[in-house]
This record gives sequence, C-alpha cells and structure tokens, in this order.
Amino acid sequence: MLRPWGVWLISIVVGLEALALLVVAGSFLLGLFSTQANSLSGAVFLTVMLFALGVGLAAVAIQHFKGFRWTRAASLVWQLLMLAIAIPALLGGQLLLGLVLLLPPLAVLVLLFTPRVVAFTLRQNGSAAL
Repeated sequence: MLRPWGVWLISIVVGLEALALLVVAGSFLLGLFSTQANSLSGAVFLTVMLFALGVGLAAVAIQHFKGFRWTRAASLVWQLLMLAIAIPALLGGQLLLGLVLLLPPLAVLVLLFTPRVVAFTLRQNGSAAL
C-alpha cells in the first residue's frame, strides 16, 4: 500500500512542530548560560522538558510515516494541546500567531481520521517497513 498524502502531511507538520520545540529548547539552553534566571532549577527543568518533548514528537513523526498505530493517539493529544495554545492567542488579539498555531493542528486532526490514513496506520509491531 502506498503512503497516502495525509500521512506525508501529518508527518511533516508533526516533524516541524518537533523542530520548533528543539529550537526553543536550544534558545532556552543558551539563555541559561547568558542570562541570570530567577529560578535556575525551573529553567533547567523547562529546558530538559522541551528537549524531551521535541525528541518524542520527532519520534512520533518518524513512526507515523512508517505506519505505526500508536502515533495517531500521540498526534491527536499534541494537536489538542496546540489548539489550547492557539485559541487564547486568537482571542487575545494575536491574529497571525493564532492562525499559525491553529491551522496546522486542525489539518492534522482532520487527516488523522480519514479512512486512508487510518488504514495505513494499522501497523502494531516491528515488521518489515512499508
């Protein structure tokens, strides 16, 4: 079975979100060494958490591209969290930022439930790559 275009798009969007998290984590890491943090332990925790989320989300993007079933749930939860960030941005007057944060998760949420994407992402084990 060929990869549906929805799988490609979901993997790209989730991968770009992972990359954005890793870039933010890198900037936090640089900030740890260049500025005085109010709470060093809090800043270190946030930096480590951002790196972990970025790496985890990158794994979701890669494994979704391979067709693993579990990635649909992880993608769904992450996109819902993105909506929880986008909606206040929209309501707070940040129209452009809100739309940038809102449109990719909406596209992923719609595509996650299309029949071709669901049919492609039924893989449960480490069998041969699709």
